[in-house]
Amino acid sequence: MATMAALLKHAGHTVSGSDQHVYPPMSHFLAAEGITVLEGYRPEHVAGPLDLVIVGNAISRGNPELEAVLDQDLRYSSLPEAIRDQWLWAAQSIVIAGTHGKTTTTSLTGWLLTAAGADPTVFVGGIVRNFGADGASYRVGKGPAFVIEGDEYDSAYFDKTAKFLKYLPDVAVINNVEFDHADIYANLDEVRLAFKRLVNLVPRRGLTLLGIDSPDAAALAPLARSRVQSFGLSPAADWRAVDLVGGADTTFTVMHGTRDHGRFRMAMLGEHNVRNALAAIAVGAELGLDIEALRAGLAAFTGVKRRLEVVGAVGGVTVYDDFAHHPTAVAETIKAVRQSVGQRRIWAIFEPRSASSCRRVFQDDFANAFAGADEVVLASVFRSSLPADERLSEDQLVADLRTRGVAARHLPDVDAIVRVVSAEAGEGDVVVVMSNGGFGGIHGKLLGALA
Repeated sequence: MATMAALLKHAGHTVSGSDQHVYPPMSHFLAAEGITVLEGYRPEHVAGPLDLVIVGNAISRGNPELEAVLDQDLRYSSLPEAIRDQWLWAAQSIVIAGTHGKTTTTSLTGWLLTAAGADPTVFVGGIVRNFGADGASYRVGKGPAFVIEGDEYDSAYFDKTAKFLKYLPDVAVINNVEFDHADIYANLDEVRLAFKRLVNLVPRRGLTLLGIDSPDAAALAPLARSRVQSFGLSPAADWRAVDLVGGADTTFTVMHGTRDHGRFRMAMLGEHNVRNALAAIAVGAELGLDIEALRAGLAAFTGVKRRLEVVGAVGGVTVYDDFAHHPTAVAETIKAVRQSVGQRRIWAIFEPRSASSCRRVFQDDFANAFAGADEVVLASVFRSSLPADERLSEDQLVADLRTRGVAARHLPDVDAIVRVVSAEAGEGDVVVVMSNGGFGGIHGKLLGALA
């Protein structure tokens, strides 16, 4: 819902739903924006003079409010349609897409353009710490650039195509392409097709930026009618990072072809975030912004909430919160933490919650992804109504991890996880909590128990 906040604020509408307390910072942000939240779904919420009803992609026929909208012949649209029609036709649209890293790369790009004086408008699916005193999911600027997170998930019950196909890209960034969203894509070929369609939308005068370290992203280059540039750690990349040094922060040298742009520093950890930063720098260069301003902007970037965010340190135990829910993202998160903390013990606490992570399709991939942790604690699969033969097996994952020498266990609920981890975690340990939902308030409970 955070990505809706600016549109809703300016349109004077309300948010109705039943999940606004899943992730408390989002509900706090909506309240701070003066957006009225109506609990639950009831027909009486659809009343009064309404210019437009935005139908979220989690809503389907039978929803009481949707049925009231249809019965009253009210004007409605999907969220991406509304963003396009209200904002994008007159903007220079910069669409940030990819299976992983969309939110961070969109946030980085929006902030670097802001720091370098481009005064962009930004719409992102997370809370960017640099936007305002408490962070925000959007920024309204006066410049022509509109930086938007391009999601490959579908748009609405009446439009099952990817959101990013509505965003009129002048510049398209595709970090990576992998299989995900198993509830709407049957296989990797269907995911590839969505990204092929995105590339096909970029005009000849535009730019397509592809993550060269992702084979399926790099493979999109021949399909583009626009200019194409690549970014990544590969020596073949047009924009590449070399001489990476990790630790409390990350430094690296940026090369563009044979041109050395010098050292860059950022507070974020991990090679995946270096790739994200490269994409943002390349966009800034495309807009003609000063490289020194981009360098200073990156050094000043303070991150995105829920993206490897330190939520507290109690009794010598540091607790991170991360949104990782895909095997690749899990592996990259653990690798980044390992590079930062060295041989300190890493606990990975994981809630299989997303449509894909709850499914058996990633059974083996998760066993590989968690291999870099010392202790793995699995919560129960969130979507327990899935048939057993389709559902991720917690017991099998625990067994597979143990064969790899990783201490692993399945604990059924948040309270059990908090009891075990708070009792066993010791001085110097690092706990990484990974979920794309609120995870039952585990972060606060764990910090309280550690205290």
